[in-house]
Amino acid sequence: MSDTTAAKAVRRPRGEYAKSEAKRQAILDAALEVFAESGYRAGSLREVAQRVGMSEAGLLHHFRSKSALLMAVLDHRDDLSRNVVDFEQPDGVEALRGLADLAGRNAASPGVVELYCTLSAEATSPDHPAHEYFKRRYVFVRESIARAFGRIADAGRLLPGVDPYRAAVATTALMDGLQVQWLLDRESTDMAEALAEFFRGFVAGYDLESLEQALDARAADADEESPA
Repeated sequence: MSDTTAAKAVRRPRGEYAKSEAKRQAILDAALEVFAESGYRAGSLREVAQRVGMSEAGLLHHFRSKSALLMAVLDHRDDLSRNVVDFEQPDGVEALRGLADLAGRNAASPGVVELYCTLSAEATSPDHPAHEYFKRRYVFVRESIARAFGRIADAGRLLPGVDPYRAAVATTALMDGLQVQWLLDRESTDMAEALAEFFRGFVAGYDLESLEQALDARAADADEESPA
């Protein structure tokens, strides 16, 4: 075998993998659209396959069942969300700001918000295909937000009496509740602003205005404590 032939033999699988991965991503994007538009139960594999120009049998080559596709779609959506919210960054306030930003972005995708709200409610049934996914997701979200609040506390910016874990539970509940209210009446609330307002009640200096107020308050306290 010549060097050129050998090189082609090495490259071909890599190219096939890239092509397969691109097709998989296209299926996930299409499935997210279909499920968001029609719901999981009404959205069909045939419609998903048609949107990516392939047969239903071809789709099942990548995802063995509709429930397997749903799990992959949910994971795919989480990956997109992690591009907006980085829970691992040192500044916990930035993680909270990312959550508020995500809430604002979600308002541009009402179908996806409705899909999540509907699925999370349906998935309380143990036999629902997304049951274990949502159990794991809520654990991850609560613990991630709690760590962000913990770093804020370590920085001395969490208001007195606020427990990081309880604040995380309240944040998660607020986000879910805001989504339902917003779906019922789009004019009822601004999800991003409502979440930001909630965080201002917990965090000193959540935004520039409140940061200036916090610094002014600290300076005033220092002046009062300093000897005349």
